[in-house]
Amino acid sequence: MARTAVPEVVLPPEAESFLTHLVVERGRARLTVDAYRRDLRRWTSFLADRDLTPLDASPADVDAFVAALRGEGLAPASVARTVVTVRSLHRWMAAEGLAGADPTTEVEAPRRPSALPRALSEDEVLRLLDTTEVAAAGGAPLDLRDAALLELLYSTGMRVSEACGLGFGDLDLDAALVRVLGKRSKERIVPVGRPALAAMARYLDDGRPRLLPARGVARADADAVFLGSRGRRLRRQAVWDVIRRRARDAGMDPTPWSPHVLRHSCATHLLDHGADIRTVQELLGHASVSTTQIYTRVATDRLFEAYRAAHPRAGAPT
Repeated sequence: MARTAVPEVVLPPEAESFLTHLVVERGRARLTVDAYRRDLRRWTSFLADRDLTPLDASPADVDAFVAALRGEGLAPASVARTVVTVRSLHRWMAAEGLAGADPTTEVEAPRRPSALPRALSEDEVLRLLDTTEVAAAGGAPLDLRDAALLELLYSTGMRVSEACGLGFGDLDLDAALVRVLGKRSKERIVPVGRPALAAMARYLDDGRPRLLPARGVARADADAVFLGSRGRRLRRQAVWDVIRRRARDAGMDPTPWSPHVLRHSCATHLLDHGADIRTVQELLGHASVSTTQIYTRVATDRLFEAYRAAHPRAGAPT
């Protein structure tokens, strides 16, 4: 029977040393290292079934592993990511002199699908924000928080982890700026739009103080901008729940809604309105402009759709 869950195995010392290298020398984030660890558990378990360790692996073992991943029904992107992890481990072991050869050198990594990011229309996003704003007018602290959170996510295009990690020292509402700590601890300064500024001011003045616990906030949560109902730093999953609940409140199907969809929508709408791709790259914190370029395809597709729908001579000849 095909395995679907990540096996709980003890990683060999060389794999643990590689993960330590990622943290200490490469500055990888905890969530990134956790993903590497899961991939290496799959690889280690696969080799253990063959009475092997990573030090014994051959190119044929890597090929068989890729085939096994596909047989488990993993998505192509997950297979590609796992192969990249295995390749990184073996390149590092070879460079460190822990292994004589790299068995992944001749193995072709599966191609990642080039699916376009999901971007909602401006009308859909405004409907979500307007509905949340109406709820916030009642003054309930969670409604004030949700309005500020969603406005900020759409205004800045920040990642959900970046929003959850915001501290008071990152905000400069007078200057309409926010400091964002992105991947690999890279900082960027992002402007904030007027509706988001207004929503943030209302939340910080009237909403957040009422979310603080009566016995005082924990030290780890004291600086958090966004708090949950129990006065602790808002978690990533809670942000997903907020967005989908507010989409339902707006009478929309919550299925396509997520924090990343708001990020995609921010980027696409900026390009729709003439923003330079380099500017969008800086705002979103992409290390390479090639990551941002996919949004130009989204914007172009939307332009063609609008043209075909509106131009009287856009249809096929009859």
